[in-house]
Amino acid sequence: MSTPAPQLLVADDDKEIRKLLGRYLQEQGFRVLLASSCGEVHEKIANHQVDLIILDVMLPDGSGLDLCRDLRAARSNIPVILLTALQEDVDRIIGLEIGADDYLGKPFNPRELAARVRAVLRRGVNSRPDPSKAGLLQFEDFIVDSAVRSVTDRAGAAIQLTGAEFDLLMIFLDRPGRLLSREMLLDLTRRRDGDVLDRSIDVLVSRLRRKLSHGHEGQIFKAIRNGGYQFAAKVSPLDP
Repeated sequence: MSTPAPQLLVADDDKEIRKLLGRYLQEQGFRVLLASSCGEVHEKIANHQVDLIILDVMLPDGSGLDLCRDLRAARSNIPVILLTALQEDVDRIIGLEIGADDYLGKPFNPRELAARVRAVLRRGVNSRPDPSKAGLLQFEDFIVDSAVRSVTDRAGAAIQLTGAEFDLLMIFLDRPGRLLSREMLLDLTRRRDGDVLDRSIDVLVSRLRRKLSHGHEGQIFKAIRNGGYQFAAKVSPLDP
Protein backbone atom coordinates (compact mmCIF):
# COMPACT_ATOMS: atom_id res chain seq x y z
CA MET A 1 0.00 0.00 0.00
CA SER A 2 1.41 3.38 -0.99
CA THR A 3 1.99 6.10 1.60
CA PRO A 4 -0.63 8.86 1.37
CA ALA A 5 0.53 12.29 0.28
CA PRO A 6 1.18 14.83 3.04
CA GLN A 7 -1.93 16.70 4.11
CA LEU A 8 -1.61 20.48 4.32
CA LEU A 9 -3.89 22.92 6.13
CA VAL A 10 -4.14 26.31 4.43
CA ALA A 11 -5.50 29.01 6.76
CA ASP A 12 -6.27 32.39 5.19
CA ASP A 13 -9.24 34.72 5.57
CA ASP A 14 -9.22 35.59 1.85
CA LYS A 15 -11.51 33.11 0.07
CA GLU A 16 -9.87 33.57 -3.33
CA ILE A 17 -6.36 33.04 -1.93
CA ARG A 18 -7.52 29.91 -0.11
CA LYS A 19 -9.04 28.47 -3.26
CA LEU A 20 -6.03 29.38 -5.39
CA LEU A 21 -3.51 27.89 -2.98
CA GLY A 22 -5.64 24.82 -2.35
CA ARG A 23 -6.00 24.08 -6.04
CA TYR A 24 -2.33 24.70 -6.81
CA LEU A 25 -1.04 22.57 -3.93
CA GLN A 26 -3.37 19.74 -4.91
CA GLU A 27 -1.92 19.92 -8.42
CA GLN A 28 1.50 19.59 -6.80
CA GLY A 29 0.48 16.27 -5.27
CA PHE A 30 -0.56 17.33 -1.75
CA ARG A 31 -3.82 16.71 0.03
CA VAL A 32 -5.27 20.01 1.22
CA LEU A 33 -7.63 21.20 3.94
CA LEU A 34 -8.85 24.80 4.05
CA ALA A 35 -9.62 27.07 7.01
CA SER A 36 -10.69 30.72 7.23
CA SER A 37 -10.21 31.33 10.98
CA CYS A 38 -8.33 30.24 14.09
CA GLY A 39 -11.40 28.32 15.19
CA GLU A 40 -11.47 26.34 11.96
CA VAL A 41 -7.74 25.59 12.30
CA HIS A 42 -8.32 24.04 15.74
CA GLU A 43 -11.29 22.07 14.38
CA LYS A 44 -9.32 20.70 11.44
CA ILE A 45 -6.38 19.71 13.65
CA ALA A 46 -8.71 17.94 16.08
CA ASN A 47 -10.44 15.93 13.37
CA HIS A 48 -7.80 15.35 10.71
CA GLN A 49 -4.19 14.32 10.34
CA VAL A 50 -2.35 17.54 9.48
CA ASP A 51 1.27 17.32 8.33
CA LEU A 52 1.92 21.05 7.88
CA ILE A 53 0.03 24.34 8.37
CA ILE A 54 0.27 27.30 5.99
CA LEU A 55 -0.89 30.07 8.29
CA ASP A 56 -1.75 33.67 7.48
CA VAL A 57 -0.78 36.12 10.22
CA MET A 58 -4.09 38.01 9.97
CA LEU A 59 -7.23 35.96 10.66
CA PRO A 60 -10.70 37.31 11.52
CA ASP A 61 -10.88 35.82 15.02
CA GLY A 62 -7.27 36.20 16.09
CA SER A 63 -3.63 36.45 15.10
CA GLY A 64 -1.83 33.67 13.32
CA LEU A 65 1.14 34.48 15.55
CA ASP A 66 -0.93 33.81 18.67
CA LEU A 67 -2.24 30.61 17.12
CA CYS A 68 1.29 29.43 16.36
CA ARG A 69 2.35 30.26 19.92
CA ASP A 70 -0.64 28.33 21.31
CA LEU A 71 0.23 25.28 19.21
CA ARG A 72 3.80 25.24 20.51
CA ALA A 73 2.62 25.78 24.10
CA ALA A 74 0.40 22.72 23.66
CA ARG A 75 3.49 20.75 22.59
CA SER A 76 2.24 20.47 19.00
CA ASN A 77 5.12 19.93 16.59
CA ILE A 78 3.08 20.34 13.40
CA PRO A 79 5.32 22.43 11.10
CA VAL A 80 4.04 25.96 10.43
CA ILE A 81 4.83 28.24 7.49
CA LEU A 82 3.67 31.80 8.15
CA LEU A 83 2.32 34.09 5.44
CA THR A 84 3.19 37.67 6.32
CA ALA A 85 3.03 41.10 4.74
CA LEU A 86 6.38 41.53 3.01
CA GLN A 87 7.27 44.69 4.92
CA GLU A 88 6.39 43.39 8.38
CA ASP A 89 9.83 42.31 9.63
CA VAL A 90 8.57 42.13 13.20
CA ASP A 91 6.01 39.47 12.26
CA ARG A 92 8.70 37.35 10.62
CA ILE A 93 11.04 37.65 13.60
CA ILE A 94 8.37 36.98 16.23
CA GLY A 95 7.03 34.09 14.16
CA LEU A 96 10.40 32.36 14.11
CA GLU A 97 10.96 33.05 17.80
CA ILE A 98 7.69 31.41 18.81
CA GLY A 99 8.28 28.29 16.74
CA ALA A 100 7.26 28.83 13.13
CA ASP A 101 9.39 26.76 10.76
CA ASP A 102 9.50 29.20 7.86
CA TYR A 103 7.80 32.31 6.51
CA LEU A 104 6.88 33.77 3.16
CA GLY A 105 6.10 37.41 2.48
CA LYS A 106 3.04 38.42 0.48
CA PRO A 107 2.74 38.65 -2.45
CA PHE A 108 4.50 35.41 -3.34
CA ASN A 109 4.77 32.88 -6.13
CA PRO A 110 2.81 29.68 -5.31
CA ARG A 111 5.68 27.70 -6.80
CA GLU A 112 8.00 29.09 -4.10
CA LEU A 113 5.48 28.17 -1.41
CA ALA A 114 5.33 24.58 -2.68
CA ALA A 115 9.14 24.42 -2.65
CA ARG A 116 9.26 25.68 0.94
CA VAL A 117 6.59 23.17 1.99
CA ARG A 118 8.67 20.32 0.57
CA ALA A 119 11.82 21.65 2.25
CA VAL A 120 10.16 21.88 5.67
CA LEU A 121 8.66 18.40 5.34
CA ARG A 122 12.05 16.98 4.32
CA ARG A 123 13.67 18.42 7.41
CA GLY A 124 11.48 16.19 9.55
CA VAL A 125 10.80 18.92 12.10
CA ASN A 126 8.09 16.81 13.79
CA SER A 127 10.75 14.84 15.64
CA ARG A 128 12.74 17.71 17.10
CA PRO A 129 12.81 18.13 20.89
CA ASP A 130 11.43 21.18 22.61
CA PRO A 131 14.43 22.65 24.43
CA SER A 132 12.42 25.54 25.86
CA LYS A 133 10.65 22.98 28.05
CA ALA A 134 13.71 20.87 28.81
CA GLY A 135 15.82 22.91 31.24
CA LEU A 136 19.09 21.00 30.76
CA LEU A 137 20.17 19.91 27.30
CA GLN A 138 22.93 17.59 26.18
CA PHE A 139 24.78 17.34 22.88
CA GLU A 140 28.07 15.54 22.25
CA ASP A 141 30.08 15.98 25.50
CA PHE A 142 28.39 19.22 26.55
CA ILE A 143 25.56 20.15 28.91
CA VAL A 144 23.64 23.40 28.47
CA ASP A 145 21.63 25.07 31.21
CA SER A 146 19.44 27.68 29.52
CA ALA A 147 18.22 29.07 32.87
CA VAL A 148 21.67 30.28 33.89
CA ARG A 149 23.04 30.49 30.32
CA SER A 150 25.93 28.10 30.94
CA VAL A 151 27.72 25.44 28.92
CA THR A 152 29.90 22.82 30.60
CA ASP A 153 31.73 19.72 29.43
CA ARG A 154 31.31 16.31 31.06
CA ALA A 155 34.15 17.06 33.45
CA GLY A 156 32.26 20.11 34.67
CA ALA A 157 34.59 22.65 33.09
CA ALA A 158 32.81 25.80 31.94
CA ILE A 159 32.91 26.77 28.26
CA GLN A 160 33.12 30.55 28.15
CA LEU A 161 30.68 31.95 25.58
CA THR A 162 29.76 35.53 24.89
CA GLY A 163 26.10 36.53 25.07
CA ALA A 164 25.80 36.55 21.27
CA GLU A 165 27.48 33.15 21.00
CA PHE A 166 25.14 31.61 23.58
CA ASP A 167 22.07 33.11 21.89
CA LEU A 168 23.11 31.64 18.54
CA LEU A 169 23.84 28.26 20.12
CA MET A 170 20.34 28.15 21.63
CA ILE A 171 18.83 28.90 18.22
CA PHE A 172 20.60 25.83 16.82
CA LEU A 173 19.71 23.65 19.82
CA ASP A 174 16.04 24.53 19.35
CA ARG A 175 16.23 23.35 15.72
CA PRO A 176 18.64 20.39 15.50
CA GLY A 177 19.04 18.96 12.02
CA ARG A 178 17.31 21.90 10.34
CA LEU A 179 19.01 23.85 7.60
CA LEU A 180 18.98 27.46 8.79
CA SER A 181 19.69 30.11 6.20
CA ARG A 182 21.71 33.16 7.13
CA GLU A 183 18.56 35.24 6.63
CA MET A 184 16.68 33.19 9.24
CA LEU A 185 19.62 33.34 11.64
CA LEU A 186 19.82 37.08 11.17
CA ASP A 187 16.12 37.46 11.93
CA LEU A 188 16.43 35.36 15.07
CA THR A 189 19.54 37.11 16.40
CA ARG A 190 18.63 40.69 15.47
CA ARG A 191 18.48 42.90 18.55
CA ARG A 192 16.62 46.12 19.23
CA ASP A 193 19.86 48.07 19.60
CA GLY A 194 20.93 47.45 16.03
CA ASP A 195 21.08 44.99 13.15
CA VAL A 196 23.33 41.96 13.14
CA LEU A 197 25.48 42.04 10.04
CA ASP A 198 25.47 39.06 7.67
CA ARG A 199 29.18 38.47 8.16
CA SER A 200 28.73 38.32 11.94
CA ILE A 201 26.79 35.05 11.64
CA ASP A 202 29.80 33.40 10.00
CA VAL A 203 32.11 34.83 12.68
CA LEU A 204 29.88 33.62 15.54
CA VAL A 205 29.59 30.12 14.05
CA SER A 206 33.37 30.02 13.61
CA ARG A 207 33.86 30.95 17.28
CA LEU A 208 31.36 28.32 18.43
CA ARG A 209 33.09 25.68 16.32
CA ARG A 210 36.42 26.50 17.90
CA LYS A 211 35.12 26.53 21.48
CA LEU A 212 33.04 23.37 21.05
CA SER A 213 35.46 21.36 18.92
CA HIS A 214 36.61 19.39 22.00
CA GLY A 215 38.70 17.04 19.91
CA HIS A 216 35.78 15.80 17.80
CA GLU A 217 36.54 14.90 14.21
CA GLY A 218 33.01 15.51 12.95
CA GLN A 219 31.59 18.99 12.62
CA ILE A 220 28.81 20.01 14.97
CA PHE A 221 27.97 22.97 12.73
CA LYS A 222 27.76 21.96 9.06
CA ALA A 223 28.00 24.65 6.41
CA ILE A 224 25.67 23.95 3.50
CA ARG A 225 26.75 25.55 0.24
CA ASN A 226 24.32 28.29 -0.82
CA GLY A 227 22.12 27.25 2.09
CA GLY A 228 23.34 28.23 5.52
CA TYR A 229 24.18 26.11 8.56
CA GLN A 230 22.91 22.89 10.10
CA PHE A 231 23.40 21.68 13.69
CA ALA A 232 24.44 18.07 13.14
CA ALA A 233 24.72 16.80 16.74
CA LYS A 234 21.90 14.96 18.49
CA VAL A 235 20.20 17.10 21.16
CA SER A 236 18.45 15.51 24.12
CA PRO A 237 16.91 16.83 27.37
CA LEU A 238 18.37 15.94 30.76
CA ASP A 239 16.70 15.89 34.15
CA PRO A 240 18.22 18.56 36.41
